[in-house]
Amino acid sequence: MIKSTVQRIKQYIDLKGIKVSAFERQIGMSNGSFASQLKNNKTIGVDKLENILKIFTDINAEWLLTGQGSMFKLDNESEESTELRVFSDTKSDFQEIPLYNIQTVAGIVDLFDRNENQIPVDYIKIPKITECDGALYITGDSMYPLVKSGDIVVYKKINNPENNIIWGEMYVAYVQNDGNEYFFSRYLKRSERESYVEFVSQNDHHQSIEFPIGSIKALALVKASVRINSQF
Repeated sequence: MIKSTVQRIKQYIDLKGIKVSAFERQIGMSNGSFASQLKNNKTIGVDKLENILKIFTDINAEWLLTGQGSMFKLDNESEESTELRVFSDTKSDFQEIPLYNIQTVAGIVDLFDRNENQIPVDYIKIPKITECDGALYITGDSMYPLVKSGDIVVYKKINNPENNIIWGEMYVAYVQNDGNEYFFSRYLKRSERESYVEFVSQNDHHQSIEFPIGSIKALALVKASVRINSQF
């Protein structure tokens, strides 16, 4: 189902953990007016859209108005057909980041735990990025078009997810739940159910899914992504 502009706005503020009442105050809407527009799927005024883009500077205007592209703006630096996107606070020096090509869930678990058996296939250098633990190739299209299968994501391992998740950010996660194993990249959103986490896809063809926070066995914050243009 194609979302309307007000539905996309609701998707954004939900992901960022912003209450509707606070959102209304920030963009100059009267109390309850956005909730009413959402309920009746009405349009929103141009002046309010301008306020949204001025205040929430990470929103991609094309996505907001048309639903095309990524929800968030991308910081692109292109060189020799390589697209680099950095999603973190920055620093001026370079660091060598080990790149892994992991094909199994067991390899992912080891990589995100003590990393006793995984050997890097290469090292990459990225400017203006804070300390990272490694980089790996992504499979699947749950975060398309932000990240597509074959892209490289640079990560920082998270200890004690119960206390250290930054809601609304993108993570790679290994989950064990009800006898099943999952490894995917998603935005993490606080669930309305106590002690649950909602895993939110960028790709509208993928439904959000919830798991108990205790089922997250390995977690890493995505700090950057690198895309190689295979057409050249």
